[in-house]
Amino acid sequence: MKLLGALLLALSVLWMTRPASAQTYDPRYPVCMHVYGVLIGERMDCVFTSLDQCQVGANGLPATCLVNPYYAPRSARRYRLER
Repeated sequence: MKLLGALLLALSVLWMTRPASAQTYDPRYPVCMHVYGVLIGERMDCVFTSLDQCQVGANGLPATCLVNPYYAPRSARRYRLER
């Protein structure tokens, strides 16, 4: 009987958990490309070091280049770690 109760408890805990969501913005890069559309899917690609680089990558896609609001320059990241 205890085994059945433990099994039911474990199954209920597993049923209630949700998958982890990934962070949308990568704080290592200052520019992100927001790609949108039904055929291509919606996503944020934060892998660009300049707006020009992003605009070249977005050429021909339904996309917009944005300044990354979570960008942290190396010196700021190092400072936060030392505090």
